[in-house]
Amino acid sequence: MEQFDYDIDDFLNYCKCQNLRPKTIFSYEQAIRLFAKYCIDTFKVSEAAQVREMHIREYVKYLSERGKYTVVINEQSTKCNHPDNREDTKKPVSKTTINNYLRNIKVFFNYLYENHYITQNPVLRIRQLHNEHKPVEYISDTEFKKLMDCFKPDAFSEQRDKTIIMLLIDTGMRIGECLATKLQNVDIPHCSIYLPADITKGGHSRVVFFSKEMQKQLKRWLQYQDRYRNTEYLFCTNQGNQLTITNFEINLKKYGGRIGIKHIHPHMLRNNFAKRFLMNGGNIFTLSKILGHSSVTVTEDAYLDLTNEDLQKTYTPYSPLSNMK
Repeated sequence: MEQFDYDIDDFLNYCKCQNLRPKTIFSYEQAIRLFAKYCIDTFKVSEAAQVREMHIREYVKYLSERGKYTVVINEQSTKCNHPDNREDTKKPVSKTTINNYLRNIKVFFNYLYENHYITQNPVLRIRQLHNEHKPVEYISDTEFKKLMDCFKPDAFSEQRDKTIIMLLIDTGMRIGECLATKLQNVDIPHCSIYLPADITKGGHSRVVFFSKEMQKQLKRWLQYQDRYRNTEYLFCTNQGNQLTITNFEINLKKYGGRIGIKHIHPHMLRNNFAKRFLMNGGNIFTLSKILGHSSVTVTEDAYLDLTNEDLQKTYTPYSPLSNMK
């Protein structure tokens, strides 16, 4: 076993002790082990202490040139991932993906340096690749109305999914947080939902709020669900279990297909909440808290891309001259 493996295992154990989500830890491990394999195979670097800035820069160049799914941590993984059957195999790796790898690699080496496992930190001068920010995907009022009208009134799963969609766009919750929400954490009278730390992405509890209109919909939904299902979850499967993100994503694409929206996905609803919140006069600091971002900067990078038309609509009600008495 290479010393590199010991370094990685120590870091992953630390992440587990910090109660990071399994998905986050898996992302760290995947990125770091791929980088370690590259260093071992290309430069005969057998431990993290031997990695230099040059190795990381060469790795970024390598990622930019090699194409997707052309390198794996071990050959065993190809038996379940089947890269040869993927349509995007060997296509360019996006700058977003490379930046995600870089971020994970930097977290790893910063941990080693801060805990004195290495004496030189090779990521100090490493910067993310410049990447054009994609505008937030937007659902118009007309499209949303069509979406709300496409559900079958006698289907349990469709009435459930309709309520989920309404809640996502009204609260800005992540889909994972929404589907993990239990009935005990829903406060209907006060129009709020408590999200405990173990179901949030950042590992910090927070409260989200919903409108009076959503309050009515949730009351109707809970009465409907209680008649047919016995569950601890706000939204459940036909068997009363927690609905998975994958199943909801599949359903959402089906509904989008009914009304002609091809690329609809759960995060689009969160994006729409954020943009509509700002368009309706909400401030970026409050939005950041509601979304559960680690800082206002994260919120600004993600959502401050309003068009001139958006800015005009937002400006008009707050015009100083128009509001003078």
